[in-house]
Amino acid sequence: MKCKICSNRIVGRKDKIFCSVRCKNYYHVNLRKATAMVVKELDIILHRNRSILLEIMGKKKTQCKVARVVLEKKKFRFKYHTHQNINSKGKTYHYLYDFAWMEFSNDEILIVKQPLVLKKK
Repeated sequence: MKCKICSNRIVGRKDKIFCSVRCKNYYHVNLRKATAMVVKELDIILHRNRSILLEIMGKKKTQCKVARVVLEKKKFRFKYHTHQNINSKGKTYHYLYDFAWMEFSNDEILIVKQPLVLKKK
């Protein structure tokens, strides 16, 4: 068997994939770096989308309808959300953390703010 990083011969257990702790650490550090770069870009988009919804809703409202054009002008990116749910009427709610939005019609978007519930440890 050869090391996944340096191609040196591996001595020891049959299921080992690295020849040393150094190669193992190198692999995992670089794997985390690559993941962090992608996640950072997505987090920026998600947080920007949430900020746009918060700006439109304000802090007091729990829901409102807004023209799709308003979101488009603010550069809201519709395909980015944290999760989604389909209600009993077949409408899809797209969530951004504590906000949800749904296409109410072709021109209107319904925005709903969910109360943020944090679990205690």
